[in-house]
Amino acid sequence: MKFDLPSFLMGYGAGASTVLVTRHLRPLLVEVATAAYHFVDMVIARAAMKHEDLEDLMAEAKARARGGERARPAGEARA
Repeated sequence: MKFDLPSFLMGYGAGASTVLVTRHLRPLLVEVATAAYHFVDMVIARAAMKHEDLEDLMAEAKARARGGERARPAGEARA
């Protein structure tokens, strides 16, 4: 097998630059991961709110279907 100096230097340079670049990219990757966690938390919170709204709607429909309340327009207060 023949030793090729330019290929060796390119490989060595690629390895060395990878080590140096990863040290500088770590803070960026931490920030990206933090933003992703904030986004996921926001989506989960919104989904929980929508789920609660759906549960309220279903409970109201169930109460009306079982005759617990008279049908009245939304927002109208009890007398």
